[in-house]
Amino acid sequence: MIEITAKLLRDQSAVFMCGETVECLIDFIHPTLPEHKISQSNSDILENLAWATVQLHCYCNATFNEKPSLDAASTRNVGGTTSLNASNQLKGEALHSTEPKILFCDLRLSPGEAKQFLYRETVPLNTPPTYRGIRVKYYYKITVATQRLGSTVQALNIPIRVLPLPLPQSDLDEAITLNDESNEDLAPNNPFLEKKRPPSRIEYALHYLRGVTARRRPNFFMINNKWGKVGRFCLFKAAYKLGEDIVATIDFSCGTVRCVQLSVTLQCEETELNRVANTPGAKDEPGVPDNDDAVNTPETVAEVDRQKSISRVTNYSKHHEVCLGMLQTQVILPIPLHVTPTFRTELVEVSWRLHFQFVTSTNAELSSEMLLERSSESEELEWVAPTDIAIETMIWSLPITIYPTAPLQIPQPSGEYKLHIK
Repeated sequence: MIEITAKLLRDQSAVFMCGETVECLIDFIHPTLPEHKISQSNSDILENLAWATVQLHCYCNATFNEKPSLDAASTRNVGGTTSLNASNQLKGEALHSTEPKILFCDLRLSPGEAKQFLYRETVPLNTPPTYRGIRVKYYYKITVATQRLGSTVQALNIPIRVLPLPLPQSDLDEAITLNDESNEDLAPNNPFLEKKRPPSRIEYALHYLRGVTARRRPNFFMINNKWGKVGRFCLFKAAYKLGEDIVATIDFSCGTVRCVQLSVTLQCEETELNRVANTPGAKDEPGVPDNDDAVNTPETVAEVDRQKSISRVTNYSKHHEVCLGMLQTQVILPIPLHVTPTFRTELVEVSWRLHFQFVTSTNAELSSEMLLERSSESEELEWVAPTDIAIETMIWSLPITIYPTAPLQIPQPSGEYKLHIK
């Protein structure tokens, strides 16, 4: 029997960014024979493995696209296809595979002997992050495959979590990021000091991440309905990192309509992209015109876009408060560390938003003017809440952007994974 153990060098957090290097220790151990067992021949002592390879796979499991077209499958990167793909029975298809690295060929181990190998691989930049959505799932596995003489191929899978690499989306963001370090370039050069090495891609991305999420520019939104003003909402910034708190304030003193109840929910919206185009036989479906005979009317374009984009919402943090009689209130929504930041691929777009529900009322018994009139007439005031209130519910969604955080700030320990070959 041979025991294979694999463990990441970064054991405190199995989270990596695109472009970061993953290091894994792989041990092949031949346990010692029991004391009561006596070997009959040399074959009982030595264990022989024909070969062993390691690869990093990115899998995609989409329930609405279970049978992709031939064109879509041919454009995907399936580099490094070896016989170990047949040994993996994981759900979904391999969206990206790194080049296989051969650990050894014809390895022989005597009882009590062990061989250790270090696997080092860079996470590709053009792959999606780890995401476990409703209809689409992306996940990563480090696959250690080996074959014993006379046996089938067996694989050991080590899961890791991958975050998207935050890069400047415009020239202005890149200029602001570069200007943050311009003061060091203006300092006089010292010939006796070592030349500072240029920052790596990961360091540059983390520097940009700190800058884009630290900018505080309050945005004010006036909330109105057909009866008048409800209040004013203030959001201090629109970009957040995983693990941060979304802090906002709502001012009801400027409103003319009473807000009885308030609910704010942090929602993740999963939108399927090009659903009709990626589905085989979509042209034959009724209601979907062919490209040659289609008439580009606004109704037709809107209908096709509606069929192509189907959104599903998942709720996370929620703030609920009865705010009748309040002049101001505060909203705090924590962003979980296990969620996926904002990203977009050919199949799905993941976005975040704040979903508001304002319960308003125009009941005269709730107005402050009537309470003031009653207090002026008598010294003592006793107010009894009405049994029935005519209310209206107003819904509003505000989009926000969520960026990843530093991988070491996410506590996700990686254990030791084992595989026994008998």
